[in-house]
Amino acid sequence: MTITEVLENNCKEFGDEVCLVEINPEVKETRRVTWREFELIEPNPTAHYRREISWNVFNEKANRFANLLLDRGIKKGDKVAILLMNGLEWLPIYFGILKTGALAVPLNFRYTASEIEYCIKLAEVDILVFGPEFIGRVEEIAEKISKNRLLFYVGEGCPTFAEDYKNLTSNCSSQSPDITLTEKDNAAIYFSSGTTGFPKAILHNHESLIHSCRVEQKHHGQTRDDIFLCIPPLYHTGAKMHWFGSLLSGSKAVLLRGTKPEYILNAVSQEHCTIVWLLVPWAQDILDALDNGKVKLSDYQLEQWRLMHIGAQPVPPSLIKHWHDYFPEHQYDTNYGLSESIGPGAVHLGVENIHKVGAIGVPGFGWQVKIVNETGKEVVQGEVGELCLKGPGVMSCYYNDPVATEEVLKDGWLSTGDMAMQDKDGFYYLVDRKKDVIISGGENLYPVQIEDFIRTNDCVHDVAVIGLPDNRLGEIAAAIIELKEGYICTEEEMNEYCLALPRYKRPRKIFFDEIPRNPTGKIEKPKLRERYQADKLIASENTR
Repeated sequence: MTITEVLENNCKEFGDEVCLVEINPEVKETRRVTWREFELIEPNPTAHYRREISWNVFNEKANRFANLLLDRGIKKGDKVAILLMNGLEWLPIYFGILKTGALAVPLNFRYTASEIEYCIKLAEVDILVFGPEFIGRVEEIAEKISKNRLLFYVGEGCPTFAEDYKNLTSNCSSQSPDITLTEKDNAAIYFSSGTTGFPKAILHNHESLIHSCRVEQKHHGQTRDDIFLCIPPLYHTGAKMHWFGSLLSGSKAVLLRGTKPEYILNAVSQEHCTIVWLLVPWAQDILDALDNGKVKLSDYQLEQWRLMHIGAQPVPPSLIKHWHDYFPEHQYDTNYGLSESIGPGAVHLGVENIHKVGAIGVPGFGWQVKIVNETGKEVVQGEVGELCLKGPGVMSCYYNDPVATEEVLKDGWLSTGDMAMQDKDGFYYLVDRKKDVIISGGENLYPVQIEDFIRTNDCVHDVAVIGLPDNRLGEIAAAIIELKEGYICTEEEMNEYCLALPRYKRPRKIFFDEIPRNPTGKIEKPKLRERYQADKLIASENTR
């Protein structure tokens, strides 16, 4: 079975039921107002922007786009890139591409014009679908990329260098195209986060996609009664593959534009959401807003919210402990994965294992896990090594990059680049990224462990620990700390707090600054290393 078949089945069984809701709290809905002989359109101050579609409409939109692509000569194995913000058009366009047998190529909405051009050429994209937020960037490279490619625009006010998606699809058939797909057919190209340079193109087949549906539904037990709140960008495997659980269960999902605590709690309350996937910064923002009284739980209807889960980066145990101070009845799960393993779920904690908070968990449904040393030999339990994964969701390859593929794929096992250890109970703990390990005076320092400790300080909103060059020790640990709003802390006070750490783990440098994170919540440590290189250090303020 492929996920396009799942969509077709949902259309048959639940056709008129709502499947997707889009909410944008930062855009007010419009209303018509009659003033004398004129009719005006003005913002409605009491209503935010909200749209919804049913399974029937979802499938119809996907079919219309698929037939447009086929009319324009797209065939099995071609590639169509998506450069859109989250919205109701995103997923029907994605499924329309898949229905033709072509490969969907989602692009990061933060890409610069040069990065868009690079990814389009690397993936050998035939058509680019883009939205209004990207007109400037696409126009900058339009002459270069449109010579052998089509540009389709989704939104109002189509630019002259592109074609209007809405007008084009309105005249296309709404019937499903007669294209045979198997699980072994290529389905999508995703891009790595690119935190160490230009991103790599990750090729997945339909087996990967349908496996991610099964993993998500198995882990979190979605039923037809669940409503999933999706906040992260759909271009990323994490957001989409979590939504795949809703697809498989035929349940409704809400796409929320905006990450403010009140936006999230309002959406949960008004749409009766039962499952919410958060990133660490958003969960911390909610806790901070509750702590300082900016939001109050009594203002929202949250009784139906049963599960909060987090992925995409290590989760501080202190955060989950504090979360349960406010939400004691919540189930909690954390999910580990990467784009090369079709996103979350390769390892997961499991809602029944709340006593193991801090671990990333056990092998996910259908997955195998092992930890190896530098020679590729499995380490003994309790030792740190590189985490490796094997299962139906492992990528086929890095597209057009056999050398990079060979480096990480061996006998079906994917080397993740993440350092981990397994405890005596069989639970895996993420220690740090292999490239982020700090070697100081011959000792291996794992930044995540230091970060988890510093986060237990009530003044700290966020923290990142990086290695800086040192003539004597090779590297030293430096902590960049973002304080909570209204809090004051000095370098001396933070150093005193860190005395509880073993001496070799204590940061040698303390800086107070904002922590940069990418759209999927990962700390952008290369930016911090560049900013705080030893020869560029400048005196920093000790308070914010």
